[in-house]
Amino acid sequence: MKHILACIDASSYANSVCDYAAWASQRLQLPVELLHVVQRADAVSARSDLSGAIGLGVKTNLMEELVELEASATRLEVERGRALLAAGEKRLREGGAFDVRTLHRHGGVVETILEREENAQVVIVGKRGADHEFAAEHIGSKIERVVRASARPVFVASRQYREPRNVVLAYDASPAAERALARLVALPTYARLPVHLVMADTDNAAHRRALDEAAGRLSEGREVLTTLEKGKPEAVIAGIVEQTPDAVLVMGAYGHSPIRTLIVGSTTTAMIRTVRVPVLLVR
Repeated sequence: MKHILACIDASSYANSVCDYAAWASQRLQLPVELLHVVQRADAVSARSDLSGAIGLGVKTNLMEELVELEASATRLEVERGRALLAAGEKRLREGGAFDVRTLHRHGGVVETILEREENAQVVIVGKRGADHEFAAEHIGSKIERVVRASARPVFVASRQYREPRNVVLAYDASPAAERALARLVALPTYARLPVHLVMADTDNAAHRRALDEAAGRLSEGREVLTTLEKGKPEAVIAGIVEQTPDAVLVMGAYGHSPIRTLIVGSTTTAMIRTVRVPVLLVR
């Protein structure tokens, strides 16, 4: 059965993830699967750091103590995860979610999300996890890995929830942008919301024609604006987003090859890092 996969941890983004999931659940009439993953502990590195050059008997006792501490820490993480899921489920139901089920897993965060997304309509994650939530203008490494590997649209929640009332679509006529446009047309989540199509490129007849054709696919029953402006995409798009109240940014994800991304960076990553609104990424 199709559902919305909402992924939470102990960061302050958990609340907005739940709020956006409840909003999407109401509009799509789909249940929410609320996922929390207890990550595997790196026990090997901890032991090597603490053992040192000490006597065999003392070292054996230390290893036994470390094992006990590790087990206690794992139990604490499990209990904390249960509490997070209970609080998240309550928030979702109070927010009007169509239905809610919770899932508590132990393992790799990215691997678990990719496993559970098979029947998901959309995956909702926070911009940063608990380990990096106060690192301004950065995104969590696990979040970036999920976006790059996921076969589903990924909705990256902002820290504060604001019900989306406008859509900014980053458009460059690429296959990724065309998929984002098609998703926007098809999803009832964004039905009738005003859309601002933005192309950061030279103002010429070909680009105007591509932008107008894209706008024509969106125009039925909604307001559509277009902007064609030369400049760096991350600067042009961010400027429009900043001027648009209660916006959600929709864009194709990671259009460049992995090698090019390593050399020159990625517009996708730059946009997630810098904008203060939720971002829907379509592969």
